Amino acid sequence: MSILTIDFEASCLPRHGRSFPIEVGVAVEGWSCSWLIRPHNDWADWTWTQEAQALHGLDRTAIAQKGLDADIVLALLSDAAVGRRVVADSRIDQQWLDTLAAAAGRPTPFVIEHVSTIVTERGTTDMQIRQAMAVADRRCPTRHRAGTDALWLATMLAHLPLDASGRLEPVLSELLSV
Repeated sequence: MSILTIDFEASCLPRHGRSFPIEVGVAVEGWSCSWLIRPHNDWADWTWTQEAQALHGLDRTAIAQKGLDADIVLALLSDAAVGRRVVADSRIDQQWLDTLAAAAGRPTPFVIEHVSTIVTERGTTDMQIRQAMAVADRRCPTRHRAGTDALWLATMLAHLPLDASGRLEPVLSELLSV
C-alpha cells in the first residue's frame, strides 16, 4: 500500500490553548498539495499565537480570505487518502484532523500513523534515517508550511530502505541504478 504523508499548520500548539488547523498538506515523493482552511465559526474564540504565525507566516486575514471551508478540505483529504496509509511526523496531526472533521460535521475519515511505525516496520538504522533526512533537507529546504513539510516527510520515507536488507522502493532503486 502506498504512503501519503500529511502535515497540518495550526493557530498554535495545544500547550498554548485550544488549537485549530489553518493549513493542511499531503504528499508523495515529488508531489505535494496544500489547502488553507477557513476558520470555522466554532473556532472563533480559540487560541491564535504570534509564535505560530511567525513560524508558518500565515495570518488570520489570509486564511479567512483564501481558505476553503472545513467540509471541502475534509473531502479533498478523504479523496487523497483512498487506498493509502497516511503518515505524519507528529501525533498532534491526528488531533487537527479530528478538529477539522468535527467542524465539517463528519466522522474522521482515516487514522494518521506516526512515522515511527514505518521506521520500525522497516528495521531502519539511525544512520539510514540520518541519510534519508539529509536528502529530504536538500530537496525541501523550506519548512513550516504544510505542503513542503509533507513533501519533506515523503522524500525522507522514499529514501529509507523498505526492509532491513537495504532494499529501496522499486522506483527509487531504478533511479539510483541509472
